[in-house]
Amino acid sequence: MSTLSRHLGAEALGTALLLAIVIGSGIMAERLSGGNVAVALLANTAATVGGLLVLIEVFGPVSGAHFNPVVSAVMAWRGDLPVARLLPCVLAQLAGAVAGAWLAHAMFELPLLQWSTKVRAGNGQWLAEVVATAGLLLVILRAGPGKAPSLVAAYIGAAYWFTASTSFANPAAAFGRMWSDTFAGIAPGSVPGFVAAQCAGAVLGVVLDRLLGQPAPAPLSGSPPP
Repeated sequence: MSTLSRHLGAEALGTALLLAIVIGSGIMAERLSGGNVAVALLANTAATVGGLLVLIEVFGPVSGAHFNPVVSAVMAWRGDLPVARLLPCVLAQLAGAVAGAWLAHAMFELPLLQWSTKVRAGNGQWLAEVVATAGLLLVILRAGPGKAPSLVAAYIGAAYWFTASTSFANPAAAFGRMWSDTFAGIAPGSVPGFVAAQCAGAVLGVVLDRLLGQPAPAPLSGSPPP
């Protein structure tokens, strides 16, 4: 198998598993929470954090574990991803996202083909997606060697709760979740606003990284503070 095939396969499979985790845990949480939305969101968050950490560790060495078109776009802009691979990578992520939604439905014996009716719109939601995506890119760009998996998972877990949108921060996730009329779904009409906000957030994250500059070197052990 070629390097390109492995890369695209990892992005498709990783994104599918991510969406299966997000949607599947949402279905399970809603069924077991007895109508308590806070408990359902807490369970959904915990599953997403754990799953995301594992997926990044597993697929990172193969494809970088982007699972997210705006992350791939930024990596291509930085030269860390060949530009010729960007479009195939995004298409693999989108296809994987839909497959992940269908997989979650199959596991819970729900109709495979469905559209979400959960409207997520408004200035607060869009601002939340800008903040969530900017923070995600900032974490990715500034994470030290080997720290990205845990930092990204922790940030997304926190952003589930401090953003009004529950932090999609990912156009592929928004695209996949519109195919699921479950706890984690988003109505198709709400997706363009989310994607536009996520793209704006990605640009903001890159700008913030540039403004912060290179991280300062760590002080030597025992050195007095400046």
